[in-house]
Amino acid sequence: MNAPFNDSTITTDDTDETVLPDSLVRQLPLIARLSLEEKVRLLTGETAFTLPGADSIGLAPMAFSDGPTGVRGLKFAGGEPVALFPNATLISGSWDDDIAREVGEMLSDEARRQDIHVVLGPTVNLHRSPLGGRLFEAYSEDPYLTGRTASAYVSGMQARGTAACLKHLVANESETLRNFVDSRVTERTLREVYLLPFEMAAEDAGAWSMMAAYNDINGVTATEHREIQQDIVKREWGWDGLIMSDWFAVKRTVASANGGLDLVMPGPDGPWGDLLVAAVRRGEVPEATVDEHLARLLLLAERTGALNAVTAGEGPWPAPDSDLRREQLRRIATRGMVLVKNNENVLPLDAPDALALFGRHAYETQGMGGGSAQVNPPHLTSIADALTARLGDRLTVVDGVDVRTRPVPADPTFVSDPVTGEPGVRVTYLAADGSELLSRHEDGTTITIGWDDDFTEEPAAVTFTARLNNQEGPVRLGGIAAGTWTVSAETGAVQRHELPITGYDPAEAMLRPPSCVAAFNLPAHALVTARLDIAGVDWAAMFAANPALDIAEESHLLATGSFGSVALVAEQRTTTDDEALADAERAARAADTAVVVVGLTEEDETEAVDKSTLALPGRQDELVRRVAAAAEHTVVVVNAATPILMPWLDDVDAVLVAGLPGQEAGDAVADVLTGRAEPTGRLVTSYPRADGQTPAWAVTPGEDLAVRYTEGPSIGYRGHHASTAPEPLFWFGQGLGYGSWDYVGATLVSGGRAPVVQVELANTGSRTSRETVQVYFQPVDAAHPVRLVGYTGVLVEPGATAKVEVACDSRLLRCWDEDGRAWRPLGAGELLVARGLGDVRARIHLP
Repeated sequence: MNAPFNDSTITTDDTDETVLPDSLVRQLPLIARLSLEEKVRLLTGETAFTLPGADSIGLAPMAFSDGPTGVRGLKFAGGEPVALFPNATLISGSWDDDIAREVGEMLSDEARRQDIHVVLGPTVNLHRSPLGGRLFEAYSEDPYLTGRTASAYVSGMQARGTAACLKHLVANESETLRNFVDSRVTERTLREVYLLPFEMAAEDAGAWSMMAAYNDINGVTATEHREIQQDIVKREWGWDGLIMSDWFAVKRTVASANGGLDLVMPGPDGPWGDLLVAAVRRGEVPEATVDEHLARLLLLAERTGALNAVTAGEGPWPAPDSDLRREQLRRIATRGMVLVKNNENVLPLDAPDALALFGRHAYETQGMGGGSAQVNPPHLTSIADALTARLGDRLTVVDGVDVRTRPVPADPTFVSDPVTGEPGVRVTYLAADGSELLSRHEDGTTITIGWDDDFTEEPAAVTFTARLNNQEGPVRLGGIAAGTWTVSAETGAVQRHELPITGYDPAEAMLRPPSCVAAFNLPAHALVTARLDIAGVDWAAMFAANPALDIAEESHLLATGSFGSVALVAEQRTTTDDEALADAERAARAADTAVVVVGLTEEDETEAVDKSTLALPGRQDELVRRVAAAAEHTVVVVNAATPILMPWLDDVDAVLVAGLPGQEAGDAVADVLTGRAEPTGRLVTSYPRADGQTPAWAVTPGEDLAVRYTEGPSIGYRGHHASTAPEPLFWFGQGLGYGSWDYVGATLVSGGRAPVVQVELANTGSRTSRETVQVYFQPVDAAHPVRLVGYTGVLVEPGATAKVEVACDSRLLRCWDEDGRAWRPLGAGELLVARGLGDVRARIHLP
């Protein structure tokens, strides 16, 4: 046992002393009761999403959950239904702190309903390149909008007793080779741009935890990056929270323990445990360093009610499909939608006599992206269903072209369990000798193995058996998972497929597993079986074959085992793309107005893979052009969170960017189209005119595994404004809404380090509307790009005027001096009052 600390100063290595904040000093007497082995045991997860407790100090087990778009719970797939929120770009797209705060409060309720202590979000990485696969989880290309939105979200969540976790620390803007990529970024850019959202949410909202990323930063792995984690975040900012690893991110024992990381996830295996105990015994890691890590963990437990059974309040909390939740989620989604074109006020639709709706996304509206952000919602309303409910036979709905290149899990309504007759499948788990471990009904058609199951013996194979709800004829059957698939039907037809893991991401089998599919000619209501013989992966051998990949013997990447997502593929389609396009043209000619819904899917906006183009998948562009050529008026709804190319923009009358609107997607879009709600959002990312026309584009590392942030701090609109990239199609901050505005005047009402601008504006439209007044700063020194420094939203009646004050954030009026290693004021410049940088309404000199 260790003697209690008698002051707040501890030595964490041979040359350095750290003064702990008082909030951490309070934890030291508890820590002194524990042996080294007991301390270390608490610093690695007990399971995939839980931490162990310690009765001797009153510490209860803690539970974590992924949470950017909903609190999924402890099961990666197949868990209980939970609320599916609008995605991050719709939250930030509202440019409204109250909306972000409300989201945080609602997520806390969802967490507490499931006994979750820590929600793994928000994601405060930036939209550096529009190719980034995980941008739908992150707020914007701008550090100030991101940091301010995150601060409100964190404040709302933590005020109700649930910890937020800022992620991913830091420069984690792409997914390709994400476990090994080296983000090469200058210190100035890192501090002014990529660390700023973390700093804001730590300083303004007191975020209780952060997550260290997979990537390297300037040659040092994020989980080992002492300069960032220890020197900047913990010491310079005086932050008393906990830094956990991303799942399986830790590569070395000593370097991560001494580098400022506090907690390794997941468990129970990993590079700490006995290896860390041994490192302390050898003197490679000071025991006081372990104590600091544990003090931060105990403070997190105290804040979330896991220490000494402190509670943050009792329920009941609203159910995910309650009227209250549905209203909130629907309203939040509409507030972030952005109207980027509206010729002759085609929108909102004014009781059309004949409206035609087109596109696969109208039927299969996307409410969320892929990867760890996915949840199991109680429902997901489609645009087709929502508009049909309102317009009845005045609406014609026409399916569109294919939008995917990979098969998807079978629709549970297309299959039934042959034992129970219920929608879903019969899943049987088999041991290595072929004996049955378990057979059960599944409502869905996707399961996980080796992650959150509780088998005493690891399954060697799994079978799906289902009765199809098919018509006689061709049916596509297959599976999604790594291993050997044997797919058979009662006709005797059999197909076998070998699906290996092909990448170096140990999460590949979970987040983007390989797939197979083949056509079978089947009778109606056919009985089919798909068997997967699970293939183990020798990660050590794979990494050894590629010495460029940075893997240590104790790397957590080697402890991932065999886990993954497994799904049955079964689908039948009777219409070709050519037939769908011809049907669309005929329906468009007969309609007063055509609404075409286009977009991306979780294939494109997902974790662990980046995009290669911003072009819409399949023949969606052709669908828009052919409908627009036939219809009198055409409205396009973009069901995607990130920029797409719009080669048909001049051919259509209106474009609504709807994002990924969550479980109430269809009703939210219908509210906006019919005028029940105004799309008050403003763009959070600049939309380029063509591939490559952005300040930062490439996300694929070179042979040295580096992605170089050569654009420096001039990402997104900053680079477009400086002409380092062509003018965008749509500027960051752009958005029309259903109002029109006259900016009467703008004055500087106070100067100093944090100027305040007063703007008088008039609503010259016919509807009550919300305007977002944006203020940017353009320094005189051309070495420093323009940047957003403040914004304020206001609701104004038609014909009325309002005076709006916008406070500028002093953190955007400074720059980092790399030679002096200190902040200094930017100096003179101009404040730009704008509706996005493509529409500047006033300029104010700032001396």
